[in-house]
Amino acid sequence: EKALTAVIQEAYVQGISTRSVDDLVKAMGASGVSKSQVSRLCEEIDGKVKAFLERPIEGDWPYLWIDATYLKVRRGGRIVSVAVIIAVGVNADGRREVLGMEVGTSEAEPIWTEFLRKLTRRGLRGVKL
Repeated sequence: EKALTAVIQEAYVQGISTRSVDDLVKAMGASGVSKSQVSRLCEEIDGKVKAFLERPIEGDWPYLWIDATYLKVRRGGRIVSVAVIIAVGVNADGRREVLGMEVGTSEAEPIWTEFLRKLTRRGLRGVKL
């Protein structure tokens, strides 16, 4: 069952439709999966991602890498390009950790400003570079 759950969740992350997920599950020899089951599993993922992205940032992070890339996503039945911005911190021991991630319409200055303010509100401190 854990493997099946992982497959369903991965399909969700990849943007596969609920109907296609059901077909995939049947192809694996299982009896299929309902829309509500897929929705429940997807809500679990969404909750975990939200908790990760909103967790307190503890300790000093003297090095902070921030960058963005553009990805195509499905919104309102259309494929659109969005900016995914990310912050990776490096602590004094050299350990790297994703500190934040945000999806925006572009890399405009107000989006970066709000992203960095959110990191600060969550506890980001000690940045030197």
